[in-house]
Amino acid sequence: MLINSKKLISLILLCCMLFSFGQITNAQTVDPLRLRVEAALLVDGNSGKILYEKNSNQPLALASMTKMLTEYLILEQIKENKFSWEDTTRISDYAYKISQNLSLSNVPLRPDQPYSVRELYEAMAIYSANGATIALAELAAGTETEFVRLMNEKAKIFGLKNYRFVNSTGLNNKDLLGLHPAGGANEENTASAADTALVAFRLISDFPEALTISSIPRKTFRAGTIDAIKMDNWNWMLPDLVYAYEGMDGLKTGSTNLAGYCFTGTVKRDGLRLISVIMKSDSYATRFQETKKLLDYGFANFQMVDLFPAGFQSPDATEIRVTRGRESKVGIATEKPLKILIKRGENELYQPIAKLQSSKITAPVAKGQTVGRLVVGYRGEQDYKYLTAEGASKEEVPLVTISEVRKAGFFRRIIQSMGYFFSWLGDKISNLFSK
Repeated sequence: MLINSKKLISLILLCCMLFSFGQITNAQTVDPLRLRVEAALLVDGNSGKILYEKNSNQPLALASMTKMLTEYLILEQIKENKFSWEDTTRISDYAYKISQNLSLSNVPLRPDQPYSVRELYEAMAIYSANGATIALAELAAGTETEFVRLMNEKAKIFGLKNYRFVNSTGLNNKDLLGLHPAGGANEENTASAADTALVAFRLISDFPEALTISSIPRKTFRAGTIDAIKMDNWNWMLPDLVYAYEGMDGLKTGSTNLAGYCFTGTVKRDGLRLISVIMKSDSYATRFQETKKLLDYGFANFQMVDLFPAGFQSPDATEIRVTRGRESKVGIATEKPLKILIKRGENELYQPIAKLQSSKITAPVAKGQTVGRLVVGYRGEQDYKYLTAEGASKEEVPLVTISEVRKAGFFRRIIQSMGYFFSWLGDKISNLFSK
């Protein structure tokens, strides 16, 4: 039977509509927030639990978000007493030349002047000053080339998966006047949104003092000198700036032609810290607008809750057996509250699970002795992932003994041993006759 032309056209149009609907539905599944960015990620700043992601493993140009890793390495060397905040360094010809390019983000540096680590770090973290960043890299490693090696080494230690660092700043190598430390003449640093979030997570976890500087909205570099220059923080979501967002205190913006406009933000409200990453948006404003959308989603849909209080006894393990003690058992409970980030309304989907180190402990037993961990089982639909392999362990608390048990006397231990022997023997005989 032949189908007339009108019916054929209608059938084709219907198929096209169904296909288009399928594509739209799939796109919404991938990114229900419809973020106008190439990649994005939202994580819990406490555990690294991933709350939202879009193309989060796709390697993209990082631009000046690179400087978060540079900051980490500088803070690490300060902690290791390799230099202090007040130590000074002089500026190499390379760092000087880069600092004079005011088409880039920079504070002009002089080769004949000493600069403190603190003022160079502040210029890097607040104003994304590239010459200052290179000067710090050279102080920390001798050369920027060696510093880049340290960056890639640290990225590997952190567990980054899709990255390549070729300079300390995040600039395109073509802006480094032929003096770029690694990679091709037109290369840039690359990493995924997940990698970027992991660097931010490690930075503020290991060095929370980084937020003290990243949260400064305005500062004058070399105030009171002829080199004084006003530094407005490029993070316009800080309080009192253009896109002010409550609780915002970091972390780093970035932009190049290849990277577009990027931003790693972090916010703390009511005990909840979120870290967001936006990569390759199309304008300065877009990166902040989409960050707001991402953070609003996080605060609207998730909350920190005390699932189980201190002293909570899991129904599956309220006590543990004690050998050679005056008592044969001792109660166990949580040492502190189990507080985790969950989706609103899902409290009932979490159940306590006791994980004991052993089925028994030997006397003497001290009160508060750790015997295991209380973890949670989740019966919801979402399959939560974490930035690090240790992430899930941040959502556990120790199980400890709630009283002491003294060691039994000699004759009591003999009686106990006999009891254990006959109990063991009875089990063996029972198993033998049951076969």
